[in-house]
Amino acid sequence: MIRWLANLEIGMPGRFNLIATTLRGQEPLGVASLTSILSELNDPDPKVEITEIHGVITAQTSLDPFHVIERIREMATREPWKVSGLMRVIPVERVVETKLERIAEAAESLKERIPPEATYKVVVEKRHTQLSSREIIEAVASRIDRKVNLERPDWIVLIEVLGGLTGVSVLKPDQVLSLVKV
Repeated sequence: MIRWLANLEIGMPGRFNLIATTLRGQEPLGVASLTSILSELNDPDPKVEITEIHGVITAQTSLDPFHVIERIREMATREPWKVSGLMRVIPVERVVETKLERIAEAAESLKERIPPEATYKVVVEKRHTQLSSREIIEAVASRIDRKVNLERPDWIVLIEVLGGLTGVSVLKPDQVLSLVKV
């Protein structure tokens, strides 16, 4: 659990491809649930860790994080007790230092996933940073030459700022799993 925090303190990018949220104080239950789920999905060595941010845990899985989201969605409808302790689970494609240029570069590297005729919007969820959502959105949007639709986008460029590290993903609106809604 301490490894991610140590990486954050010395400014080294951490390794995670899932972010999960829990109720404040329920992080150990969230870690246990997500570890159990990943093991059940045949990840031989999942790394699930509590972050310095209340209610946020990260995981590094050898499985495709988008596939994991779908399997957890199925699990939540059939066996909801297995997802207890988790509120949302989010796939992450790139992890970079929380610097505008690095975030924009990561988003740009993923932009080809958005078809030229499709629409998108940038969604920023930030914790423990001085960067404003507006400056992040502007930096990212300047690198993506697709039409913006703030109401009903085909795709979302999700920027998850966790202090010194930022997760970046390009995903369909239904690929962020809200277990509260399921």
